[in-house]
Amino acid sequence: MIKLKVPISEQDIRKLKVGDEVLLSGTIVTARDQAHKLMIEEKPDFIREYLKESVIYHCGPIVKKNDDGSWSFVSAGPTTSIREEPYQADVICEYNVRGVIGKGGMREKTLEGLKKCGAVYFHAVGGAGTLIANSVKKVKTVFKLEEFGSPEAFWVIEVEDFPVIVTMDSHGNSLHEKILEQSGKTAEELIK
Repeated sequence: MIKLKVPISEQDIRKLKVGDEVLLSGTIVTARDQAHKLMIEEKPDFIREYLKESVIYHCGPIVKKNDDGSWSFVSAGPTTSIREEPYQADVICEYNVRGVIGKGGMREKTLEGLKKCGAVYFHAVGGAGTLIANSVKKVKTVFKLEEFGSPEAFWVIEVEDFPVIVTMDSHGNSLHEKILEQSGKTAEELIK
């Protein structure tokens, strides 16, 4: 198990390979559809400092507001990443992002962005939202909550030992593409 602390250098990210198991700690940011669109169309400065050498988490968390006004994550499971394919490579390079967490993987455009700008795709286990929420130690701040709503807001969170697996690396390797190719061959054989 590899332990990585955010911020992560490009040098450390480029050491990772598909299949590496990682425990992430440090500040990361949740971002989904509206957030990615905003980051490309408007390039807001408010999120830039949090994303530099950090990680974007494709997550629509379930949160609760505590009596003291702070927030806590109740569930923090990954959401399907492919919806961000039109934006992800540009976001990675524009904001100097070192990793993306989600489920289901991404495609060629993102894979090229990972190679070009030095980042990886981390897969988190779907269906384990409550368990993953235990890794979220603190909500540092939230942006666009009223405008976007809770699932689409930018949640800036502190995580500790967040468990992920590298499924797309900065060397052009994609476990998702490999599985797709293998399952396609198996399907062809079964159909014959």
